[in-house]
Amino acid sequence: MPITKYRFRPASYSPWRDLEVAQNRLPGLFDSPLASRTSWTPSVNVSETKDGLELTADLPGLSQDDLTIELENNVLTISGERTEQVMEGEEERRYHVWERSSGSFRRSFSLPRTISGDDVAATFENGVLTVLLPKASEAKGRTIEIANN
Repeated sequence: MPITKYRFRPASYSPWRDLEVAQNRLPGLFDSPLASRTSWTPSVNVSETKDGLELTADLPGLSQDDLTIELENNVLTISGERTEQVMEGEEERRYHVWERSSGSFRRSFSLPRTISGDDVAATFENGVLTVLLPKASEAKGRTIEIANN
């Protein structure tokens, strides 16, 4: 059993003081949610099959026109922007919880050389972007027949 040093704390000690110290050391962590609404990061899954890679991204609230997909030098970049929806005449609305992010995003992924950039295809349905990245035929592997002598 390790020995730990006892820290005496005076009666005037407040545990909130430690939180204030952390707030000063980690700027931005405790900011107001309205203070940083200029960017967000969508969740992405990348899976591999024998035929290639499949990237799926959750992009709720976006339309196909809000997205840009680029492939250059084996780097796939997905970017877009989700705008905050404000109803006209609701300037005096007060929010008590604000968790939905808005603003622009940009995600880049380095692809292996085995991916064929010419055959990349993307679909967007129900707020989910799916990008299919097929492997080049040389990278798929093949079975070699053994010749009979």
